[in-house]
Amino acid sequence: MQHLPHASLVLGLVLALATAVAFNWAWVVQHTITSQMPPLSARRPRASLRLLFGHRRWLFSFLVGLAGWVFYVLALRLAPLSLVQSVSAGGLGLLAVFAQRASGEPLPRREWFGVGMAILGLVFLSVSLAGGSASGTDGSWLAVTSWFVVSLAGAGLSIWPLSRMLAPGAGLGIAAGVMYAAADVGTKAAVSGGVFLALIVPISAFHGMAFTLIQLAFQRGRALATAGLSSFCTNALPIAGGIVVYHEHVPGGVLGDLRLVAFACVVVGAASVARRERLDEEPAPVAA
Repeated sequence: MQHLPHASLVLGLVLALATAVAFNWAWVVQHTITSQMPPLSARRPRASLRLLFGHRRWLFSFLVGLAGWVFYVLALRLAPLSLVQSVSAGGLGLLAVFAQRASGEPLPRREWFGVGMAILGLVFLSVSLAGGSASGTDGSWLAVTSWFVVSLAGAGLSIWPLSRMLAPGAGLGIAAGVMYAAADVGTKAAVSGGVFLALIVPISAFHGMAFTLIQLAFQRGRALATAGLSSFCTNALPIAGGIVVYHEHVPGGVLGDLRLVAFACVVVGAASVARRERLDEEPAPVAA
């Protein structure tokens, strides 16, 4: 186990911030466009893909998001998974701002509250990691595979039956975030090279499933209830994965307790965004 040079760590965190800007801007643009398209269907993948990639602005946002993913891979090469995700989590605030500007309408208070709680929790989580080591292990096949299996089960529950208790599109958004998070956890192992390069196959499959789920979610719900919840999962779950799968050290004592408070804040924030609207706060229809 080697400690990372300070300059490389800083560069990795800067790339993580660039990732946050690229991802969240791209998601809001895609939500704005996809929500106004004819219904997409996983049963007609070619027609749906032609509809998406045939739209120039949607295609541009997709390429921006792809650039963000490249930044993310580079960041993982330079910094621990948990620290990279803690920095990119700041994009949740950007997502809320982008969503409000795109819709031209104020976001409900509960969504601002949810975003604020999630960001506060992720900031606390970053502080809790400050006393830990800036390094970890490469993980193991058993640990990474187990994370993949649990992620698939969690995504399935989010799509059904939990989706019936959530805001429109929220179940699909959560499932997409769980899939993106699983891919991120696997990517950390893949960038170490060697036999772990074989993980590229399941990582690609997770990205494909996440892409399908998030586009379907965009046509069913608001930006924060879909892209926002997906972002919550994509940021919080890999932080846990860095600790569980790659043994990135988190100190005990007060900082360890702060980590528990941090995850509680993220859960409360996500629940606030995910819950169904009451009749007196029902938003306008998504599609124009």
